[in-house]
Amino acid sequence: MTVVGVGADGWTGLVPAARAALLAARVVVGSPRQLGLLPPEVAAERVAWPTPLLPAVEPLVAAHEGTVMCVLASGDPMFFGIGTTLARHTAVHVIPHPSSASLACARLGWALDRTTVVSCVARPVERLHSALHPGVRLLILSEGAQTPAAVAALLTDRGFGPSRMTVLSDLGAPAETVVEGTASTWSGAVGPLNVVAVECAAEPGARRLPRVPGLPDDVFEHDGQITKREVRALTVSALAPEPGELLWDVGAGSGSVGIEWSRTDPTCRAVAVEPRADRADRVERNALALGVPELRLVRGSAPAALDGLPEPDAVFVGGGVTAEGVLDACWSALEPGGRIVVNAVTVESEALVVRWRGVVGGTLTRLSVARAAPIGGFTGWRQAMPITQWVASKERV
Repeated sequence: MTVVGVGADGWTGLVPAARAALLAARVVVGSPRQLGLLPPEVAAERVAWPTPLLPAVEPLVAAHEGTVMCVLASGDPMFFGIGTTLARHTAVHVIPHPSSASLACARLGWALDRTTVVSCVARPVERLHSALHPGVRLLILSEGAQTPAAVAALLTDRGFGPSRMTVLSDLGAPAETVVEGTASTWSGAVGPLNVVAVECAAEPGARRLPRVPGLPDDVFEHDGQITKREVRALTVSALAPEPGELLWDVGAGSGSVGIEWSRTDPTCRAVAVEPRADRADRVERNALALGVPELRLVRGSAPAALDGLPEPDAVFVGGGVTAEGVLDACWSALEPGGRIVVNAVTVESEALVVRWRGVVGGTLTRLSVARAAPIGGFTGWRQAMPITQWVASKERV
């Protein structure tokens, strides 16, 4: 299978190797728009991707096994493209075209390696929340003509209304257009094939949401069931997230630990397990508001709700630690090198983690936080409930 990247300039923009592959193919697969860019001399059978696309990949590969086949992809097939999906199913030969991000940076004079790229193609625009920081340059891959307006509204709501927006449509085509403005005053009409470039600028007083764990408690919607800021920062540090890893956040409450884990790197993933419907709803809203809408929510009680979940690299147990079988299930799910962190608040949960530490090892740390608060006309220290944190790693064999 040959995967050919094609731009808005169509056949004229293809390199000779891409043209030769298409002319030799018996079957060409692509979107109706992409197939329409091919000239009549491409005599192959033309097959349009169905909707939804992803479930059709494996059957289509199987149906045309042994056939000389080309698949058309937008721009660079391995950059947020279908090429990465196909490569999981079969051997592919890729002939890339410049990506929309490369073309946009070329037009803008931006360094691509210093630009954050966020895809909003078949993904919620709320993914932008975790990428918004003053001075950052963003490229947003659009779902369609309505994406720029949605981006402008999100920026304005977050206090980034002064951000400069440049929307580049039909990059590489003769009809290429550029529309400029600011997020707070955006009203431009653009084509469906567009990339949104944003130079992030915050209004005075705009809320800063850094990626470093320890966001203020009040950025989360919660009912008091939340791992507080200082303890949360230490908890995520103890969980030690690395790119691509998966966390189970068991007894998620507001989802704060799983959300902060996910924000450390765009490839980090989390599953939040929460039995209470109202709290589970909050987890979903918090994940959207803080830029990690891909966080997976499982509504149910551990350990039963853990059955069938993908194996985690780390587990945090914030609620329900004393429920029968929870720690057994979490520890059993970890592969060698996996980590578990449990924050015990009650005497009973503390006694449980002490016993587990005696069996599998790890460290126990007493965490105590006091905050200054008014006492009459003076200021004193108000002590939060102390927490015993157990951290353990499964030994590698």
